[in-house]
Amino acid sequence: MKAYTEYLWFNTKNRKELVNISAEVEKHVKQSGVQEGFCLVSAMHITSGIWVNDEEPGLKEDLMEFLDKLAPFKPEYRHHRTGEDNADAHLKRSILHHQVVLPITKGRLDLGPWEQVFYAEFDGQRRKRVVVKIIGE
Repeated sequence: MKAYTEYLWFNTKNRKELVNISAEVEKHVKQSGVQEGFCLVSAMHITSGIWVNDEEPGLKEDLMEFLDKLAPFKPEYRHHRTGEDNADAHLKRSILHHQVVLPITKGRLDLGPWEQVFYAEFDGQRRKRVVVKIIGE
């Protein structure tokens, strides 16, 4: 059994952003030497998440609009009593989730034909990280 860990660092230009990290994750799968196993991709910050879906601009806009409807930015969140202004980002992360487990087959990510891996940022413009943990044979 092999194990491999790498960290991806982000400092997005915008407060909310979707960053396609598929190529970076695939690079680490190859570097790991794992032929059959799993790749965990996990956002290590409480206002960001990981999303697997199509690299299509309209869909990405629809996702952000959907999340904004479910968890809009508003001043009356109780979390804001702490001095923060990012309660909506915490809620968006809870809806989207913070990690995914991806299969590795024959040394490659085994994704569907249109699937891509995204880092989803909801309270950006500061340094954050994602862990890529690969295990298998």
